[in-house]
Amino acid sequence: MSQESQTVRVTLIGKPDCHLCADARGVIATVCAELGVGWQEVSILDDPELADEYWDKIPVTLIDGDVHDIYRVDPARLRSKLT
Repeated sequence: MSQESQTVRVTLIGKPDCHLCADARGVIATVCAELGVGWQEVSILDDPELADEYWDKIPVTLIDGDVHDIYRVDPARLRSKLT
């Protein structure tokens, strides 16, 4: 996930055992590694406010705190936004 030496720019909001979250995680990990961008993953199960806001939308990808993608992550679109 995020690396200590990198500023976290991408946040994946999801939950365990979510196949779409796993797909999103793979795309985010690959693109962020290519670009040297930090990322983190948070679970809606650990945060009631996130659960209230995003329960029916996960996975949700945030870039610099703003919603970028819901359900699926397009690698080209993510790469473009981060460069």
